[in-house]
Amino acid sequence: MPGQPLVGLDIGSASIRAAETGRRRDGLVVTAFGAVPLPHGAVQAGVVQDEAAVTAALKHLWSTARLRSRKVALGVSNPQIVVRKMDLANLPRAELRRSLPFQVRDSLPLPVERSLLDFYPLAHSDGETVEGMLIASPKEAVMTSIRAIQKAGLTVAKVDLGSFALLRAAAFLDANVEAIVEIGAQMTTVIAHVDGVPLIVRTVPRGGAEITESIASRMNIDLAEAENRKRQNGLIGPDTAVTAVVDEAVRPLINEIRSSFAYLNTGERHMRVARVLLAGGGALLAGLPAKLAAHLNLDVTFADPLIRFNIGRRSVPEALTPSRVAAAVCIGLTMGAS
Repeated sequence: MPGQPLVGLDIGSASIRAAETGRRRDGLVVTAFGAVPLPHGAVQAGVVQDEAAVTAALKHLWSTARLRSRKVALGVSNPQIVVRKMDLANLPRAELRRSLPFQVRDSLPLPVERSLLDFYPLAHSDGETVEGMLIASPKEAVMTSIRAIQKAGLTVAKVDLGSFALLRAAAFLDANVEAIVEIGAQMTTVIAHVDGVPLIVRTVPRGGAEITESIASRMNIDLAEAENRKRQNGLIGPDTAVTAVVDEAVRPLINEIRSSFAYLNTGERHMRVARVLLAGGGALLAGLPAKLAAHLNLDVTFADPLIRFNIGRRSVPEALTPSRVAAAVCIGLTMGAS
């Protein structure tokens, strides 16, 4: 990674996470990592609502996490982002990007004038067309994040899809169909792939906050207490009243995940998921991996975003411990930050 490394920056609904990596003779290392909470409502479904709160959190993060670089690779994710496999005219990279608004105008639910467009070829092609993944993001949502970052004295050097960063960090590369499911506070992203090549990318507006809100509503308690009971009890704790609410509240999310997998097995695809990796803070709900495994009849384990890394400074493992499952996106962003 020549020059000053980019910090991978993942702005979620509940917290901001940042990672810095480097390369040594023995391979890749994580040199710094930090996470800070966000006030409730500062970010909703991946879109910054309170720029000042996000800017303040970023300043605090940089002052405490020993991050050297002030240049960032920003991960974006929200349910309005369109990720679609398409065949486009096989043009040189720069020319292809310039032609995207004209090539995809009639294929998107978003107006191209209000979208940021990118295209990731899936394989080399010598023909007239190339197959790849088209990404269309609402422009204003991305620009709001960039403004908050710039006000913190940082520079956005690159914008990347969070789910692709997740894939780079945590995917096992083999011939099996693997699904990585990142469960955040307000969104869940499902990305299925074979050997690192994406098959589907789907983001649904469900996450851990929905479960917390169900506990608060059903038990007539505030959100802070509901979150505490959710973390202490989950699906397997001794408080059967909480367990019953959580069990009911998690079902819609499980159904969304199941429907994503079923989509892979329709039409001409006929592909079945062989294993599932869980990432994101919401994946830490006690008993969730076993619950998903039972409902999906699949092997479900936690993703490890450090499988391709050694560990750098002594402080980094301790900082990563409470956030390791949630760190995949920001770590993956550094891997694509050249």
